[in-house]
Amino acid sequence: MLRARMFLGKRLMYSPFLAQMVVIRRCNLTCGYCNEFDETSAPVPTDVLKARIDHLKALGTFSLELTGGEPLMHPDIAELIAYARKRDFYKVMMISNAYLLNQRKVEELNDAGLMEMQVSVDGVMPNDITVKVLKPMMPKLKVLSQHAKFKVVLSAVLGAAKPEEVLTVVRTAKELGFRPRVLVLHDGGGQMRLSPGEQEVFAQVRRELGQRFKEAGDYRDRLLNEGSAPYKCRAGSRYLYVDEHGDIAWCSQTRGVFQKPLLSYTAADLREQFYTRKDCAPSCTIGCVRTQSAYDEWRAQPGRFAGPKRLPIVDSP
Repeated sequence: MLRARMFLGKRLMYSPFLAQMVVIRRCNLTCGYCNEFDETSAPVPTDVLKARIDHLKALGTFSLELTGGEPLMHPDIAELIAYARKRDFYKVMMISNAYLLNQRKVEELNDAGLMEMQVSVDGVMPNDITVKVLKPMMPKLKVLSQHAKFKVVLSAVLGAAKPEEVLTVVRTAKELGFRPRVLVLHDGGGQMRLSPGEQEVFAQVRRELGQRFKEAGDYRDRLLNEGSAPYKCRAGSRYLYVDEHGDIAWCSQTRGVFQKPLLSYTAADLREQFYTRKDCAPSCTIGCVRTQSAYDEWRAQPGRFAGPKRLPIVDSP
């Protein structure tokens, strides 16, 4: 009994709070700011993905989020969700652009046991950068509002369209019964450089969302006003990003910097990455990594520095 408790305690000290797993790299859209898709990749075989889900569970992973590309393009997405639910993750989620949704697909996701879907909307009207906007998406969003039994998080993206359109997206999310969230698009160097008009909207969004906007030490505000927001990044431990090849990276924006196959990843790797300091952390814009790391900010991180000084391009969930 004592040995079992010691094993559980060690696992809880370093196990992932969240793993994001790519099920297909292909996407049905080609948003101008996105670097997380292609137009040709086949779906990852279902049995391969199930083996990865099993290993994530064995590592003590708390929550699992399926992503892409566009995960709805995987022919067995409902089967994968149902399989993950049987593995007793605390939460099973998905990121989607919602373009492929209809009532039948939403009901399939309901039946599979999906617990949360995150959808990002870049504005109101299509432009040269994106068509992932309210005008063509409203029918899909209404289907979600009417039929989804799972939670829906609707993320507006500041910087992909006219600034005032972000406020429209936030208010639409509330009207539809979704949880509103705001992401911030960056320039090619990953900096949060907003125009005066965008900064004004940013301030309005802060007021409308209140505490919901101040995640992970209010890092967006610190990045904008101070130029950096240092924190102890626990990527590779509390947060795992698993690409379509089955390799773990610190996050989607640092693929190839740190890489190790998931199926050979061990508790020792979780511990090592927990203590590894990442050079990109002070300017990091990856919200999901920051939020999963925030729980352990009080714990020391004496490990070596590693990784790129170049910043990610887009604020991510």
